[in-house]
Amino acid sequence: MSFESELRECLELVLRDKVPEPEYDAVVFFKQWLAERNLGLVPIAGPSSFEWPGHWIARVRARGDDHAVVMFGSPSGPLHDPAGALTAGGTIEEGWLVARLDLGLPTVAPYGDGSAVGSVAGLLVAPDAEQPLTRVDSVNAVAGRGLEGDRYFDGRGTFSGTGRGYELTLVEAEVLDEVGLSWEQARRNVVTRGIALNGLVGRRFTVGTVECVGRRLAEPCAHLEKFARPGLLRPLVHRAGLRADVLRDGEIDVGDRVGPS
Repeated sequence: MSFESELRECLELVLRDKVPEPEYDAVVFFKQWLAERNLGLVPIAGPSSFEWPGHWIARVRARGDDHAVVMFGSPSGPLHDPAGALTAGGTIEEGWLVARLDLGLPTVAPYGDGSAVGSVAGLLVAPDAEQPLTRVDSVNAVAGRGLEGDRYFDGRGTFSGTGRGYELTLVEAEVLDEVGLSWEQARRNVVTRGIALNGLVGRRFTVGTVECVGRRLAEPCAHLEKFARPGLLRPLVHRAGLRADVLRDGEIDVGDRVGPS
């Protein structure tokens, strides 16, 4: 059994729920998939000596291969070791706790039901990382790529990476108005009005004729403060927008509907 299959099996045991097959690097995929559920794979410092009265997952190196093992207890021992990696003398190289990203939110529909409908107030693209954003009246969206003319379309964005949520970003105009941040400073592609974007995490929705899927919150970071101003992290936690992917090609125009498919 491969490490990818073992990790999936371990997550099913810990979550007590079905887990999808990874579509790319298993650790990256599951971190991104879990984020849709207000969960994360939290790295453990010093996993070989870690003690925890609950479940955690170890990456074990044995016989030249990596294996996933569910650990439990204090001191911890293997609760689920499908390959017998620890029994064979394997060493724990890495470990993760499956934990909530926000302790105050549930893991089922943590950000709302995604039923609201709004509209596109603005569209912005930048040709390359850290370049100024330009407002446009319409833009072509391409499935699996993003918006033509934008840095993430060709994988040149500051946060371009493997997997989900690197194609399109959205943010609510009402939030930007409240914190005094311009659309250009926010560095998101689609500015909306009248819709709570957080509820679209893990759901399909449309922007005009373009079908998208919400992946995770576009949380604020030091990079945003660098381009705008210090002190933005706290007022924008869980309010800095949505990361999404494009599922169906089309054109997006200012004024288009944004809402569930």
